[in-house]
Amino acid sequence: MDTPPRPTLDQIEVFLRVVDEQSFSGAARRLRRAQSAVSYAIKSLETQLDVELFDRSGHLPKLTKAGEALLADAREVEVGVARLTERARDIAGGTEAEVSLAVDVFLPTGPMIDALRAFRAKFPLVSLRLYSEALGAVAQLVLDGSCQLGVSGPLHGTGRRLEVQALTSVPMVAVAAPKHPLAQLRGSIPTAVLAEQVQIVLSDRSRITEGVDIGVLSSHTWRVSDLRTKRELLRAGFGFGSMPRHLVEDDLKRRRLVRLRPAEWVAAGFEVPLYAISLTSNALGPAGRWLLDRLRAECGPG
Repeated sequence: MDTPPRPTLDQIEVFLRVVDEQSFSGAARRLRRAQSAVSYAIKSLETQLDVELFDRSGHLPKLTKAGEALLADAREVEVGVARLTERARDIAGGTEAEVSLAVDVFLPTGPMIDALRAFRAKFPLVSLRLYSEALGAVAQLVLDGSCQLGVSGPLHGTGRRLEVQALTSVPMVAVAAPKHPLAQLRGSIPTAVLAEQVQIVLSDRSRITEGVDIGVLSSHTWRVSDLRTKRELLRAGFGFGSMPRHLVEDDLKRRRLVRLRPAEWVAAGFEVPLYAISLTSNALGPAGRWLLDRLRAECGPG
């Protein structure tokens, strides 16, 4: 069976301009064409679709029920073509079609959301692929080419393969459930006392920082793969552990967790630095560079 002729983009444009101008003559003026050419385009479109789009019995053309039903589809086609054209123009000018970003789970969501909101406004046609990982898994995604840009914690053994820029640091707090033995202690807690208790530790799912412990004060550990599980185990009283302060502020306020003061942290505190990373061998495009600069601005002081 022969495939029936399909409507052209030109015919769809003529149809929409007749609707907008509410007349064939108005559409002809807007399109700078003869009225006969507009009438012919609509008639051809009606023939191809096998429906009547306009009721011509009155002084002005009026959409039929079929025309009203197809109007939304025609609008969608026009918007899609405009989007395709603009996206192609951006790509031809060097803007990426997609930016992929991996962020450490320690990164506060507020600055990230603000940066992404601004990114969407600046590059509405650039797709975004976002990953949330912990420890060395962020760097692994950048190193293997899965992500163009990353926000990573401390790095180990990556050599010169990564471009690294300091971004921010995340204050950490040691916490335990209110009924945990450590919660009954006041003042700074010696490391020897902490070492007698189970510490809940975030485990690395990559090989980059495998075996590298940050803030571990006890040799008796339970290791978990995500912060949500770690927080739940802490609240349930299975042990003590360090958490990003912004993630447990509500728990501390509601006394679901209490803050501990390890002696090793009392003087200097404990913060985890975060870095913006990308491959040195693969320069970021305009959208990626803009997002990196925006992240630095949102995470910076003030």
